Amino acid sequence: MNRKKLDPQSSPRAGFGSQLRSSREALGWSQDELGERMEYSGTYISAVETARKSPTLKFARAADAALGSGQTLELMWRGIKNSALLEGFPEHASQEARAAEIRIFEPIMIPGLLQTPEYASALASAAVQRGSISQDQADERVRFLAMRQRLLKRPAPPLIHATVDEGCIRRPVGSVETMHIQLDHLADMASRPHVILQVAPFSLAEFVPFRAVVTLLTFADRSVVGYTESGEQGYVVRQDETVRAWERAYHELQVEALSKAASLAMIRKARKELRS
Repeated sequence: MNRKKLDPQSSPRAGFGSQLRSSREALGWSQDELGERMEYSGTYISAVETARKSPTLKFARAADAALGSGQTLELMWRGIKNSALLEGFPEHASQEARAAEIRIFEPIMIPGLLQTPEYASALASAAVQRGSISQDQADERVRFLAMRQRLLKRPAPPLIHATVDEGCIRRPVGSVETMHIQLDHLADMASRPHVILQVAPFSLAEFVPFRAVVTLLTFADRSVVGYTESGEQGYVVRQDETVRAWERAYHELQVEALSKAASLAMIRKARKELRS
């Protein structure tokens, strides 16, 4: 069996191959055994795992079905093909699909998992107007988000704990109607048993511990991986010291932010103020 060592961060294709290999080996299958279940040769499986061949959408879907990995590999495939996504984000999205708990802090916009199609489209259209991406890339970005959001509709969805800065619910994106629909959706999501939504009010000011997007993904084995991003790149963070520091800061933020009930009241108030 080919045991070429891969750096999953060296390229999206290498990341896909590394994920395919680790998922296969977790089940104790050889490349030939996986290939038989997918109706591909073991040689082809090896070529994809070692990044010598690019996976196709058909291959990614067949692998997810055989491995029972949800949409992990399909998300990674779409990330490889979607040049509009930040570097590093496809890897995060694939891990997000496997997480048992997702903790998010968002300082500027409504978190992607909680966005409506109208809100997401307004953000993508603004990127087109800035010349950052093409219209085709904008459309693909919105489709990619819709696929990520499918994890919320699973029979056993992950626990979502989202803490958003007050500016996220007061900053107008798109039309008044777009924000009206978005805030309605946010209030609906906040009432679901697997979603905890808190607002960090403006009054917290400098005591908000984060200045950028921060996500903490907890997996079934209780391991935790972090994610953050700059304007140009996303960063998956595995260093235990950094992740633990982020967890401590997030716990403090949970205590200082508005309660779930008070946060919902603020969202409803912001929605009402839109009309005036």
